[in-house]
Amino acid sequence: MPTVWLVDRQFDSKGLVRLTYATEDGERMHTKELAEQRLVTGDGITAGREVEENALGESPAEEVERFASEASKMAAEHDLDDRV
Repeated sequence: MPTVWLVDRQFDSKGLVRLTYATEDGERMHTKELAEQRLVTGDGITAGREVEENALGESPAEEVERFASEASKMAAEHDLDDRV
C-alpha cells in the first residue's frame, strides 16, 4: 500500500475538516473528511497513513510542488502514526 503524508487541512463553516494527504512526490493524493468534533474526541490526526492504491487520485497540477514539499517535510520529521 502506498504511504501518504498530511499536506493540508481545511475547516469549513459546517464543522467539517478536510484532510489532504499526498505521496512524497506530490503527484498523488488522498482526501478524508471528518467532523471537527472528532479532532477533539477522537484519536487525532496522524502525520501519515497507508492507503489502498485505488483510494489515490491525481493531485491538481498547481499543487504538486507544494504537496511534494509538505509531504517530504512530514516524512522527514514524523513517523506515520505520530499525532499532528
